[in-house]
Amino acid sequence: MNVQSICEIIEEFAPLALQESYDNAGLLIGDPQMEVKGILICIDITRDILEEAIQKKCNFILSHHPLIFKPLLRIIEQNNVQKCTAIAIKNNLAIYAAHTNLDNVWQGVNFKIAEKIQLQNIQVLRPMAHRLLKLVTFVPKSYSANVRNALFEAGAGTIGNYNCCSFNSEGTGTFMANEQANPFIGEINKLHTEPEIRMEMILPDYLKNRVQAALLKVHPYEEPAYDFIPLENEWNRVGAGVIGNLPSPQEELDFLREIKVIFNNPVIKYTKLLGKKISKIAICGGAGSSFLSDAIQKQADVYISSDFKYHDFFLAEDKILIADIGHFESEQFTKEIFYEIITKKIPNFAVQISDINTNPVNYL
Repeated sequence: MNVQSICEIIEEFAPLALQESYDNAGLLIGDPQMEVKGILICIDITRDILEEAIQKKCNFILSHHPLIFKPLLRIIEQNNVQKCTAIAIKNNLAIYAAHTNLDNVWQGVNFKIAEKIQLQNIQVLRPMAHRLLKLVTFVPKSYSANVRNALFEAGAGTIGNYNCCSFNSEGTGTFMANEQANPFIGEINKLHTEPEIRMEMILPDYLKNRVQAALLKVHPYEEPAYDFIPLENEWNRVGAGVIGNLPSPQEELDFLREIKVIFNNPVIKYTKLLGKKISKIAICGGAGSSFLSDAIQKQADVYISSDFKYHDFFLAEDKILIADIGHFESEQFTKEIFYEIITKKIPNFAVQISDINTNPVNYL
């Protein structure tokens, strides 16, 4: 099993195309063809993590946070990023990060948090927009099943929990081939009519090239007619944060105390209690203050996230209870997701979860 094969397993679950524009997820250091002897899973890349990987004979490090966010102009070991990069290169270590792409996917970071607090009826808090396309193509009726199945296989036709979704309507296509054409059916310089199926299905924009290639490979016509149409629809399976309901309503302080235990929090920062039982909970692991308005709009009773600034807490305005549980604390269970992704595909592979707490924040 080489580095590239491990990357493909991770990206099947969390495609790199779903990371935010500022992010730098993916393979950051290493030879894609290098054989992987062991995988070490962590949240952050530090020198201690690299030493742990070397000691445990793990030459692939799978991290949530990227070591490198900005281009490195030089590697002269002046700071932590440069030092860690140099150590990784010297010791032939591959470093891979799945960050906001793992945050944004269904069953990603926020779903793991929701699982820990037993939320039900979970939905994405802020679904992605402008990421869906509609494919419309026209296929000879007798070839429609072959083309449709090829497009499904390439990833088109998924809507929520439903796969193989398409709409098909019958009609008549017309065309006239000129002397340079090599028509599949019809004759040169004669108008041809053909019973055809108008086929429509939805796909994520990052699958466009794959779906287009599948269409052109299987479609019988020399010049297939097709359109990719951008959609305004929100993609309700992908996006920032989640929102769901507790199994039963709880008192505010009881819930906060429970959260403190689940996340092993030394401290939780929270806004004024609203004096009511809570049921609807919004979550965003990591820095999620920018999604507070979404939680309020969707009438969440509590918003669990981290990295709120002082003035952000005022934005609760007695409409919601904000609970800042800390950045590292909110993402600590990401290691479990990584472990599940790898061991599900390659059950007997050497995968280890780091023993090191890389949280840079300390508490008194």
